[in-house]
Amino acid sequence: MPGPTQTVHGYASAYAKKHPGSVPPGANNFSCTPDASHPSPVILVHGTDSDAYSDWALFAPKLAAAGNCVYALNYGSVEGSDTYGVGDIHTSGKQLSDFVQKVRSATGADKVQLVGYSQGAVVTRYYVNKLGGSQYVKTWVGLASPSYGGDLYGAIPVVRAVGAEKQVSDMFPIALQQQAEGSDFLKELNSPSDTVPGVDYWTIGSTVDERITPNENQALHGKGAHNVLIQDLCPGNMSGHMQLPYDPFAQQLMFNILSPADAQTPNCVDVPFGTGIPEVVANSN
Repeated sequence: MPGPTQTVHGYASAYAKKHPGSVPPGANNFSCTPDASHPSPVILVHGTDSDAYSDWALFAPKLAAAGNCVYALNYGSVEGSDTYGVGDIHTSGKQLSDFVQKVRSATGADKVQLVGYSQGAVVTRYYVNKLGGSQYVKTWVGLASPSYGGDLYGAIPVVRAVGAEKQVSDMFPIALQQQAEGSDFLKELNSPSDTVPGVDYWTIGSTVDERITPNENQALHGKGAHNVLIQDLCPGNMSGHMQLPYDPFAQQLMFNILSPADAQTPNCVDVPFGTGIPEVVANSN
């Protein structure tokens, strides 16, 4: 069932907990027909330990209101887990592949546009780069993308240096292990290049991302890649990893890429560092 529009990430997560299976408003209308101004459906892919509603309850209705056909899936569940985005990314990529084909069949569209937040950026790029998805994808957008993983503020190299990687990794779901800087999965994904021909790639990130450190690991380097840091365009916006899916400036940047017929100049306003984190933390406890 569609849930209400949300403006705070933590509040959306809290609603999703109480109403499992909620769909972002405006999403998953399989009767939607793309028009000439919005020919490519948009598929939104959530992050780790999350779901479609909690990450996209503000952006999905914005896209839909402009006339886009919008879809969002839950992926990466494992036995015994009450959340999504925790399973092997190889499997999650295949789940996305099936969903893309379902959307294309329903809409008649040749190609779709993919938006992945956090782990969702890795899942979508794995589908595009390694599962043949490039033939069906026009645009790829990675929001807070762990393109080359995170080092947990330098902890991962230390853990590896002291030979404790196996003991530590067993404490975390496989999807998190695969997003660690230098993981076998990321080496596979980014070889021989982190992009493939025919797809327009965009990363939108933050210099103060609290999950992906160093923040340079968000960028892609292959042909067709465009990398945007919101602070380069709006220096006073200190939105980090948790806030980006609900940050109006970041949303407008994504919207302009995906729905250029309706593009507007993003409104730059100051956002204090740490915005959105207390509500997310409160919901996790």
